[in-house]
Amino acid sequence: MPRSPRLTGRVVRVLVCIEKKTFVTQEVAEVPVTFEGIEGDRHAGHTRPADVRTPWYPKGTPIRNTRQLSLVSSEELALVADTLGIPEVLASWLGANLELVGIPRLTQLPPGSRVFFPQDAVLAVEGDNDPCTGPGKVIESHHPGHEKLASRFVKAAWERRGLVAWVDRPGVIRAGDEVQVMLPKPVTYSLPTE
Repeated sequence: MPRSPRLTGRVVRVLVCIEKKTFVTQEVAEVPVTFEGIEGDRHAGHTRPADVRTPWYPKGTPIRNTRQLSLVSSEELALVADTLGIPEVLASWLGANLELVGIPRLTQLPPGSRVFFPQDAVLAVEGDNDPCTGPGKVIESHHPGHEKLASRFVKAAWERRGLVAWVDRPGVIRAGDEVQVMLPKPVTYSLPTE
């Protein structure tokens, strides 16, 4: 692994979304990842259709899939639950593929960060995963009696919702794996002055 600032964490859970009608994921012991993502997962593929996150393309236009996997932090899930006043928010309710622990402010990792796993897999971070009401509705269904959880989730999960990433190198990801996070070099860019 190249030398650069690094962080160490651990995989708590590996999850896959097999049912196409929902984004809720199910826990598995391990998954092989290919350049298309997790085989059988609803977010797998080299391409995906453009949507509200890519307004510069007409909706449905095939674009590169940089959202193959979703990563969340155990610590951030606990903060979201605490903010919402509920006992827990599970990674599966958010449609996450990986729940990690030990990486401070996971959602704040910059694009270009790399997550290295012991069995060759490497994920490239695309960016943070903005919260929306979809997962909030799932949370609300698990905590009846707590008002407006779906809409409150968006604010509670802001900058705590986790990341999206794509497979930079195929391999296997297992629950319990220690992971190394390599941060990208800092970039300085300034526009020319006239």
